[in-house]
Amino acid sequence: MSHKNLDELLLATPNTVQMLRNSKLGAYVYPVVPSEFSNWRDEQRAWRESVVLFDQSHHMAEMTITGPDALKLMSYCTINSFANFGPNKAKQMVPITYDGNVIGDGILFYEDNGELIFVGRAPTVNWLHFHAETGGFDVKYVRDDRSPSHPRGKAVTRGHYRYQIQGPNATQVLERLHGGPLPEIKFFNIGYINIAGRQVRALRHGMAGAPGLEIWGPYAEADVIREAIIEAGADFGLHQVGSRAYSSNTLESGWIPSPLPAIYTGDSLKKYREWLPANGYEGAGSIGGSFVSDNIEDYYLTPYELGYGPFVKFDHDFIGREALEKIAGQPHRKKVTFEWNSEDLARITSSLFDRDRKNFKFFDLPNANYASSSYDRVTMNGKTVGFSMFGGYSFNERCGLSLGVVDPNINVGDVLTLVWGEEDGGTGKTTVERHIQTEVRVKVSAVPYAAAARESYAEGWRTRTV
Repeated sequence: MSHKNLDELLLATPNTVQMLRNSKLGAYVYPVVPSEFSNWRDEQRAWRESVVLFDQSHHMAEMTITGPDALKLMSYCTINSFANFGPNKAKQMVPITYDGNVIGDGILFYEDNGELIFVGRAPTVNWLHFHAETGGFDVKYVRDDRSPSHPRGKAVTRGHYRYQIQGPNATQVLERLHGGPLPEIKFFNIGYINIAGRQVRALRHGMAGAPGLEIWGPYAEADVIREAIIEAGADFGLHQVGSRAYSSNTLESGWIPSPLPAIYTGDSLKKYREWLPANGYEGAGSIGGSFVSDNIEDYYLTPYELGYGPFVKFDHDFIGREALEKIAGQPHRKKVTFEWNSEDLARITSSLFDRDRKNFKFFDLPNANYASSSYDRVTMNGKTVGFSMFGGYSFNERCGLSLGVVDPNINVGDVLTLVWGEEDGGTGKTTVERHIQTEVRVKVSAVPYAAAARESYAEGWRTRTV
């Protein structure tokens, strides 16, 4: 039976958690970009040791907003302050619900032509689209959804190409492209550099804990710009990073990409659920992992828990402000990195070759996630004290890592137990083979995990802790 919208689907579903835990959506795909250009190990090493080219043109949705109320709309939809925000600046923007729970995050670019461009996953773009369409704001908007996961040979186009040049040798590559010393661009500010005879917008920030720029422009120029970057980087060890290694950089740099959007309950969100399609990200997405609760709200997270506390500013009216004001002074769960015990991870891998015992859940390399949103239970003395939410393997650190949240009393250095795998042989997700659960020792570590990222990131950017 087809449903007109997400709200109808949820009303017809006995249990939202079980619906999402048994979704048939399949694996999350980083589309269009080849899986590997060389091999994922060398591609990971390159962002630490030389320089990489990330192609971010396809896996995120974009929304361009203009008009008299453009800033008012965006300010209303996020915890961030807009007090000092103006043209040629950008910010990591975190929309939340009326109850103070996170929908997702993304980057908002304020271009000097007055356009605001938001780049993020579908749940955040959906939220902004809804309020632009229904909130009475005097704005115009253009939505550009992510490229199809499976193009099936059909041509793919976007509004913009979007590349990042990151790593210790990024400055040399960029200077060669620019034809001389780079203009000074402050952190999370936008400037211009010259590439292949074109002025190209550039944002200063980092994803791999090393210097670099994000650049973007008309998609029709994507090939010309990419070829110029590859040529300029030839003498500096440049590696193009494929889709297989790309997402694993966050294990070292400390961003949790895909918390469950907290929109499945509450009367205040009913109109939004009626606006959302039944077969969209929110209705077709999946939850994976060993944490199981019949209450979908147990999967919701506040911005404080995800490390966005420094972004919360009560200097403006925003959705969820009242809810956050009530909890601002309370202890909160906190974002951490989990370093997986190497012997335990080796035991999980070796179970694939043991004919006499049942196998454990496959730990894929370098990205071990098998659902849209991951929630593996982390315990101390048998009590759940947190979740592991995004995991994989770092060739740079030679260990398994995951990002997650823990209770306030948990400290860096504590060794906890992570339950790996799903209950009763595994759920009905297409990404889940039959397996048994096992326990893994994980050491609570700083976030970002990579020392370069901890030492170079600005306070509040991916929650620097030392």
